Amino acid sequence: MRALWVIAALWASPVAAVTCEDLTFEGHSLTACTVDAQEDLRLFHSDADGAVLGGFRAVEGFAGGTLAFAMNAGMYHDDRAPVGFYRENGVETQRLITSDGPGNFGLLPNGVFCFGDGAARVIETFAFADQNPACPYATQSGPMLVIDGTLHPRFIPDGSSKFIRNGVGTTGDGSQAVFVIANDPINFHTFGRVFRDVLGLPQALYFDGKVSRLYAPELDRSDFGFQLGPIVGVVE
Repeated sequence: MRALWVIAALWASPVAAVTCEDLTFEGHSLTACTVDAQEDLRLFHSDADGAVLGGFRAVEGFAGGTLAFAMNAGMYHDDRAPVGFYRENGVETQRLITSDGPGNFGLLPNGVFCFGDGAARVIETFAFADQNPACPYATQSGPMLVIDGTLHPRFIPDGSSKFIRNGVGTTGDGSQAVFVIANDPINFHTFGRVFRDVLGLPQALYFDGKVSRLYAPELDRSDFGFQLGPIVGVVE
């Protein structure tokens, strides 16, 4: 009930670029940040010279405004290049990956977070390939956490793989995106249920684990550590 009350308060708050709140679910501490799709939400990877930004401070310096929120936004290789499809401000730099494979990214179904022009949606990868939406920003990751209100079929309720994880879910009408990071190790099944059962979101996508980081000045929070690949953020 506490988690449900926190989310209700989050959505009832006065209009702001981003609203972040801490919540608990089945003994786990998490932080959820809600962004209206009308906000200046963008993806960031490299600067004008092609150098990977890698962190929140560099993103803010590059963005030309104040960051209201930021989070790592998709898996990346050792050189921090995106593993899957990546489109930034209309420019595609990595193709869509539709094959299965090792690791969490290849645990199909995976998906694409597609946003811009006033809408934000998580779309399963094969549906994205069929629809070919012209969203200005898109980042592919995996696995899907929630698909049409159903948890990923490979998730195990008592799964022993637990990490600090982060991801994003979107409302059915595409008007909001909710970004969540676990503040203690959590398995996929429980993390997926946060999006489905607490937030009531029909679609949700896993971004990453272990390297998960959040920038939320509203909460006086700025996580440091690993150099990151794709980063999603709201610019004010």
